[in-house]
Amino acid sequence: QVQLVESGGGMVQPGGSLTLSCAASGSMFGFHDVGWYRQVPGKERELVAEITNTWREKYAESVKGRFTAFRDDAQKTIDLQMKNLKPEDTADYYCWARLRDKEFWGQGTRVTVTL
Repeated sequence: QVQLVESGGGMVQPGGSLTLSCAASGSMFGFHDVGWYRQVPGKERELVAEITNTWREKYAESVKGRFTAFRDDAQKTIDLQMKNLKPEDTADYYCWARLRDKEFWGQGTRVTVTL
């Protein structure tokens, strides 16, 4: 079981950049698939980026070429580098990890993209 704590959210102008960080604690981190989801109030939570335990990466079409996820198994961190942010990227972002059929979530961090 892992515990996840996000940081790095905030407000940024369109076209700007932001990096979210997630610190994990617990055991067997390297065996987990990890990534980031986001949720807008009133809508379903959606996958933003995933890195599997075999280092395969998957991104939502809407963020490809703008967002990059990184995992560091030694440091137990999951970062999300976001560039060229758009107003539609505004959401609560959640760090996520999965080991077999068990999922773990952070508490969320808000990103607001506005003038």
